[in-house]
Amino acid sequence: MIEDISPPEAWAKLNEEEDAVLLDVRTTMEFEFVGHPLEAVHLPWKEAPDMQVDPDFVARARDVLRGARPGHAPEDLTVMTLCRSGARSKAAGEALLEAGFHKVLNIDEGFEGDKDENSHRGNLNGWRYHNLPWEQS
Repeated sequence: MIEDISPPEAWAKLNEEEDAVLLDVRTTMEFEFVGHPLEAVHLPWKEAPDMQVDPDFVARARDVLRGARPGHAPEDLTVMTLCRSGARSKAAGEALLEAGFHKVLNIDEGFEGDKDENSHRGNLNGWRYHNLPWEQS
């Protein structure tokens, strides 16, 4: 089973471990318009409009991770998966673990975090809530 970490823990790993990579698995629209963590590698787990799991996700992950950290085998990287609130990233991370990746962590709160009592995100937890570096495309 995949281990969960908080956004601040993920940011610390990105800054302390040379083999750590943040893999943002949200849709292209979310990544570009909602925003994304600095230095995030983007690879959608599901993509609009059909929102079906990409059957080539693991193979594509190997390719983008090889490019993100040349000289490191993708399976040996510390891969931290991120989505809006932690559900898609957990599923994507589990798929990577099942495919032979050794260290995959799920960023539990996601980029936007959980909904509050008014169904708004970003007020309880998440990458942006913790004021971690991010940008919009």
